[in-house]
Amino acid sequence: MARQTRSTIEGTVNGVDVDRLKSTVEVMRAVPDLAKFTFRATNRWMKGGLNRSSIGGFHGAGAENHRDGFIIDTAQPPLVAGGDEAPNPVEYLLHALVGCLTTTLVYHAAMQGVRIQAVESQVEGQLDLRSFLGLREDLPGGFEGVDVRFRVKADCSEAELAHLMDVARRRSPVANFVVRAVPTSVVCEAM
Repeated sequence: MARQTRSTIEGTVNGVDVDRLKSTVEVMRAVPDLAKFTFRATNRWMKGGLNRSSIGGFHGAGAENHRDGFIIDTAQPPLVAGGDEAPNPVEYLLHALVGCLTTTLVYHAAMQGVRIQAVESQVEGQLDLRSFLGLREDLPGGFEGVDVRFRVKADCSEAELAHLMDVARRRSPVANFVVRAVPTSVVCEAM
């Protein structure tokens, strides 16, 4: 099947408005500072292992962007004295990882004119809770390993699909947060 060149791809591919995305890319290529975004969330402890985050506006493209907010709860399973009211934070991180990888894959495929019919993924993260519980100081406090498996049905060769998956892995903001040391500051003050 003949594929359009990247510069001639128009309309919607994979549910992505390619014209709008190409326009965004060109604007940010011309004015790199417009590509700098700051996303925010606020969190409040509710009880036990349950806490609630509110996500709303963000700063991007040189301005504050307002939108309807989202409420996300996190909790712990009963096995670690939680009420199981919501997924736990590490499950959200796994969700964020596969969600970001999927979106990055779909967007880059759309920009290249590759039509995707289906994407499915499974993710597992191995974690030793002894660090979290204060039982072992010598263990890392996070995942010891994460395994992600994708199944993709697309109108491209296996080599093109492997290239797109590599692009997704390299370009995904969440994957980059997970695989490289990102400077993170944590400050606490009394209320």
